[in-house]
Amino acid sequence: MSLATEFRTSIDDDDFLARLLSSSEQLSYDPDKEIDWAAPLDPTKYGLNPEWSTLYGTPLWDKMSEQQRIDLTRHEVGSIMQIGIWFEMILQQMIIRDQYLKEPAGHEFRFALTEIADECRHSLMFAKTCEKMGIPHYTPDPVSKELARGFKAVAWGENAYGAILVAEEILDVMQRDWMRGENVLDEVRTTSKIHVVEEARHMGFARHEIRERMEGTWAPRQMLAAKAISIVAFVIVKNLVSKDVYENVGLDRKEALHAVKHNTHHQNLMRLSCIHLMDFLNECRLITPISTPWYRAVHML
Repeated sequence: MSLATEFRTSIDDDDFLARLLSSSEQLSYDPDKEIDWAAPLDPTKYGLNPEWSTLYGTPLWDKMSEQQRIDLTRHEVGSIMQIGIWFEMILQQMIIRDQYLKEPAGHEFRFALTEIADECRHSLMFAKTCEKMGIPHYTPDPVSKELARGFKAVAWGENAYGAILVAEEILDVMQRDWMRGENVLDEVRTTSKIHVVEEARHMGFARHEIRERMEGTWAPRQMLAAKAISIVAFVIVKNLVSKDVYENVGLDRKEALHAVKHNTHHQNLMRLSCIHLMDFLNECRLITPISTPWYRAVHML
């Protein structure tokens, strides 16, 4: 059984957190040793698998030059990485607050801080990759920035860990393809591999916490969590690829956004990618009539 599969399917047992800690000690990466940051970029390779581009499968994609396609995928992956950094900053604050005054010798506390250390490395890794590709600073839209500021200050329990799981699962599925893409930049393939392996533990921890907190939860709290997590998912997906990337690679902004809106290929890819996540949330009673429209709006259902 692979590492990712083990932590995706593990049940809530007594030694689960101990196994997460053991895995962290045995299998973690130093991006500065795994990636040659000084090596030149391969000018022929994409930033992500073309099939993952928001314009792939549209008439506009067919009209684009090969260089525009390469540039677009690099800006898209750069935007996704920087949104990843944004959420990792939120994630760290929520985890630290959740672990406040918990038993420092306990496995939960120790793994939580190990996860924060991992996230710091991941954010630096993504930042250096964007710098190497020459990608500008892409940020969430103004409303999302302020919503996140409030959410990270008050989110707790299943709300916090549900948001963490949603963000990590969405990126995980994409990166599993990028790390195998022979036409993808080596830097992106390696950062994706590191992130997939180490995030498998983080997702296992989030699932563990969600199951534990949702057990026996009364209906109003369950409904509130379902709605909160679905809104977080909506905000994350809407911000993954900045609207500015299209102009920055020489495309007409209005034409590109129209093509993205009607790109059924990308919409179907998103739905397929979220099957396991949706199944888990449904198992935990976190898919409800109130939450469903938010997931459908960004093609996660």
